[in-house]
Amino acid sequence: MQIECYAQRLLNPFRGVMHTIRYQSAEAVTTDGIEWDIYVANDALLDGLGRAGRRAMISDIRYGHWSAEKGLKRGPLFPSDDFMRLEHMGALVYEHLLKVHREVPFKFRDCFELWLLDRNDRPLALLHSVRADSETDTKPPLDWRAGMAAQEKFRSAAISDLAEPAGAYLTRYVNSLSRGVAQWFRRSDDGAGLGLHTLRGGDSLHGRVLDADAFPPLFVATAYMDAAHAQLVRDYHAWQAPWMLLLPHLDAPTRSALELAACEQAESVEKHCRLYPAMIDRAALQAARVEAALVRSQPRSSQQDEAMPMFYIELNVSEE
Repeated sequence: MQIECYAQRLLNPFRGVMHTIRYQSAEAVTTDGIEWDIYVANDALLDGLGRAGRRAMISDIRYGHWSAEKGLKRGPLFPSDDFMRLEHMGALVYEHLLKVHREVPFKFRDCFELWLLDRNDRPLALLHSVRADSETDTKPPLDWRAGMAAQEKFRSAAISDLAEPAGAYLTRYVNSLSRGVAQWFRRSDDGAGLGLHTLRGGDSLHGRVLDADAFPPLFVATAYMDAAHAQLVRDYHAWQAPWMLLLPHLDAPTRSALELAACEQAESVEKHCRLYPAMIDRAALQAARVEAALVRSQPRSSQQDEAMPMFYIELNVSEE
């Protein structure tokens, strides 16, 4: 019996991390380390489909929802010919969850990355990531997105007299720096990337190796931007700080700066801090958590804006 525990980034836009406990076609997932959803899928439906089965969609069945505080709440039962097998897979994942839920954050396993390239074929913006080479035949959108939430919530004074939301402008600007080519890379433990196949041209780039420094650690390159646009991206990263801190590879100065920015969004810090792999200023983050607790204790008026949840859905249309 092989049960996997791993983390994977939620991308385009980056909006956090999914931690997963998986056995065959059953999995328990969380984005905050507290609330876990358990799903099973009837993968037997793919038998006999061969390679085509990799693209076939099968529906997840909700086995249940679990938290340490409330325990397991079972989902509806769907008796079928495979019911006992699905129940067995779900039960194994649930039992393992009880053993390891305190061990999050898990190790990241999504080392295959799809990057939008700039006009000089350098990595410009991270679009997607997967765990296995076999998954790189997916067809995600090939334009970078700041996200719908950014269009509503993100603010920046870096560019004056904008006639559109800062998030919409940033999306358009980043994509204007690319000629539309994207490339898959396999990242090694030292951060270097082996170039795999490309999308929308760039076939000659296959097989190249780029050093770790070629890949922007916060997923959008600013090295060749003017000062105002580089500041716009920094402001965007500051807005993303509560979930940027979920990343394990940040150096100390970057993590420290993101912690300072994250404390401006106390409720988001409280939601995600259990999954932070490291902390520089633990006292400041704890103060933000206390602030969040005080805010939650106050009654909300109907006019108050709700804080953006980290795990929100971006509706993307796949490229055909």
